[in-house]
Amino acid sequence: MDIGYTAAQLRTAAVDAVRAPSLHNTQPWRLRLRDGGIEVLTDPTRRLPSTDPSGWGLRIACGAALFNLRIALAVAGIPARVRLRPDPAEPDLLARLAPDLPRRPTPAEQSLSAAIPRRFSNRLPFWPDPVPADARWRLGEAAHAEQCWLELLIGVSAVSAFGEIARSAHRVLERDPAYRAERERWLRRESTPDGVPNSAAGPRGEPQDVLPTRGYGGRDRAPGRDFEPEPLVGVLGSVGNTAVDQVIAGQALQRLLLTATDAGLSVSMLSQPIEVPTAREQLRLSLGRFGTPQMVLRIGYGQPGRPTPRRGIDEVLDLPVVPA
Repeated sequence: MDIGYTAAQLRTAAVDAVRAPSLHNTQPWRLRLRDGGIEVLTDPTRRLPSTDPSGWGLRIACGAALFNLRIALAVAGIPARVRLRPDPAEPDLLARLAPDLPRRPTPAEQSLSAAIPRRFSNRLPFWPDPVPADARWRLGEAAHAEQCWLELLIGVSAVSAFGEIARSAHRVLERDPAYRAERERWLRRESTPDGVPNSAAGPRGEPQDVLPTRGYGGRDRAPGRDFEPEPLVGVLGSVGNTAVDQVIAGQALQRLLLTATDAGLSVSMLSQPIEVPTAREQLRLSLGRFGTPQMVLRIGYGQPGRPTPRRGIDEVLDLPVVPA
């Protein structure tokens, strides 16, 4: 067995790793090959100080990239042992992957791998078709497999109660000019390898909407027309809220998103009630769950779409210099 991963193996796996979601599609990760191990680090230059002052979103995104990396390596027959936050003296270093015993990938790993290039955030209204019980069960199992929990809010009263919390958080955020300016800097009117393109924005929000929209722009719709009268909302949570818990939640989020993609479902994320501390605590209390909400998901059946662009692999890799 080789003593470590190679640059070629990292390059191949990185193609999937960078397909992870991130706030405003900032792609705030770096992948480093050091002493035969692959390391996942945050990229402080892509942090959002107004939207994400605590770095929660940064660690969620890097956790999602870590999960994609794990799946890519497993499917290549070179699975990894993972250590989270291996060096307290290097806070940007979130995970280190070392080669485990070679093995064939499982059918589940192959299905998740096939979903990686197809996953995207669908901000358009979903169709009224209900998500069946077996698909809801699969989503819950995906969260549990990564040491997290998923609470599904089903029915008008549950979703409406959540909607009040989410809209209140949205209003708090929108009152901050620095928050609005930061979002505007990541909107893209032309094709670029990062940020949120106008084509991915979805329609503009209306006052009567049950759930708030981020405000990425998008198309207007007829006044008074409902976006979705009764969406399926899921709250993903972790046991705690340390930096390690957030990386774990990022992995759970990505497993859940890929599981949804594999089941033919569409998903978009609503993080406004997570970004406002008082709203997050309100949400936790309303659920009656032990732990911390880490992300809110809107789940259903939607129109086909395409993933947003990603930066080139060379922009996110740190490889050792080979002597001439």
